[in-house]
Amino acid sequence: MSDVTATPAATPAPQPRTAKPGRRALARFTSNRLAVFGLIVLVLFLIFCFLGPLFYQTDQVHTNLSEASLRPGERGHLLGTDDVGYDVLGRLMIAGQTSIIIGLAAGVLATLIGSFWGAIAGYVGGWVDSVMMRIVDAGIAIPATFLLLIISTIARPSVPLMILVIGLVSWLVPARLVRAESISLKSREYVLAIRAMGGTHSRAITRHIIPNSVGTIIVNATFQVADAILLVAYISFLGMGVQKPATDWGAMLTSGISYTYGGAWWLILPAGFCIVLVVVAFNCIGDGLRDYFDVKGRLK
Repeated sequence: MSDVTATPAATPAPQPRTAKPGRRALARFTSNRLAVFGLIVLVLFLIFCFLGPLFYQTDQVHTNLSEASLRPGERGHLLGTDDVGYDVLGRLMIAGQTSIIIGLAAGVLATLIGSFWGAIAGYVGGWVDSVMMRIVDAGIAIPATFLLLIISTIARPSVPLMILVIGLVSWLVPARLVRAESISLKSREYVLAIRAMGGTHSRAITRHIIPNSVGTIIVNATFQVADAILLVAYISFLGMGVQKPATDWGAMLTSGISYTYGGAWWLILPAGFCIVLVVVAFNCIGDGLRDYFDVKGRLK
């Protein structure tokens, strides 16, 4: 008899590990070079505006006419001074704080108002939806800059007032976007189930409609912040922004535009450069977040 040797069972080949959905989404965001560029630019501007004044301290309250209109590099002023002696680099930091704070706060306020308005309109539907969206259509037909100019002539412009006003005129676009998402989501199984179990409409909206629209909401919020920063620059350029000694980048453009014919380029180029870079950064981040929350991309 010949010995029969048992052959060991073949070990199954190791299965390749699939990346988690969160890691795949993060990889899509980081693979977008413009999004990474925008994030880096935004972080650098936050450091420049909010930590810069701690290391580069200047007097942005009291005027000093003896050092007015100095060119960059003169008497230790890296970017020169303006017509009343304010250090331009230090003023650029303080102005950036105002512009970014107003932009972020107004963008968040507009997104919150628009999200709830659109979610309610799309979920309830019927005549409620028709009335609510006609209000949105009427608001979109009125230019936001026009409303801001009227309000600025009635009340003294301040940071809280500008946040409130810009937020109240900028919620219309997110309302339309979230309404479209809400109409699509209200027919999903989990929403129908909560309604069948006796759940309230407010619970369905706050627990299901808005959370499942978070991708659209966050992406739009970045664009709302960029638009708010531009609106602040528009209003301030027209002389209706925050009053001195407070300032923002748009106000710096207004103060320096009349001196550019004399060659004082440092009074407008730095502020204009900051506005363009920050707005582009937020738009790039928004594009990257769109890839991050893209449902179709998660299946790849």
